[in-house]
Formats: sequence, C-alpha cells, structure tokens
Amino acid sequence: MRIAVAADHAGYALKEKLRRKLVEEGHEVADYGTNSGESCDYPDFAQAVANDVSQGESDRGILVCSTGVGMSIAANKIAGVRAAHTGSEEETRLTRAHNDANVLALGAKFLDEATAERLVDIFLHTEFEGGRHARRLAKIAQLENQTR
Repeated sequence: MRIAVAADHAGYALKEKLRRKLVEEGHEVADYGTNSGESCDYPDFAQAVANDVSQGESDRGILVCSTGVGMSIAANKIAGVRAAHTGSEEETRLTRAHNDANVLALGAKFLDEATAERLVDIFLHTEFEGGRHARRLAKIAQLENQTR
C-alpha cells in the first residue's frame, strides 16, 4: 500500500516512528515532512498529504499534529478527502468501516507510540463495509459539490 505521511513540529517525532514502522512492513511511504521539531504550520503538511490522496497517488494518508484536530480540519478542505481524527481503536475501526476515511489524523500529545501504531494498523487493515454506508458517502460527495 502507498501511504502519504506528514506532521507539524508537535507530531514530528511520532510521525517518524510511524513512518519507519510502515516502511518495515513493506509499505511505500511518501513523506511530506516536516523534518524537524522546528515550529511550522500544520495546514501546509495537511494539504500535501490530502492532495496526494485526493489525486490517487497514495491509497491512504496519515497526519500527526499536537491534537490531530487541526490536521483533520485542514485535510478535509481538499475534495475527495475524508480525514478522521481518532483516539481509540473503535473510533478508528468505525471511521474506516462506515465512513471509508482515507486520511487518519492523530494527536501526538494524547497518544503513546504503541497506541498510535495500533490505530494505524486498524486504519490500514479495516475494509469499508459499503451498503448503506456507501449511500451516505454519496450524499457527502453531493454536499462537497454544492460548496465548491
């Protein structure tokens, strides 16, 4: 699977750990930065990953900032992106199964490395259930077309 990853300064250390894990598992990883703990602006990195996923260059995206919220808000401004901020295994499973989320946003301030790794594993291995959920996603796509 090709996965786009990025973080701001607050998420840099966790992003690096997750990136290494993904590479070790055999995934192709597109790393959009940041490459240090120096202060930077999260929307720039969210946009890079969201564009990559939206354009079909990557199958999924993973974003990390302090809370995960800012990254998810920014990424969701890009058409075709369904970014979800999650903090639990069940939230992560449901956001894939029911919402077909294609970008995961994590909060480095609130997750330890082991938990973040479990959430990423769930995000990558949970399939979209389709059915009634597909109908709902089609309605979301219609909303997106009305506002852009």
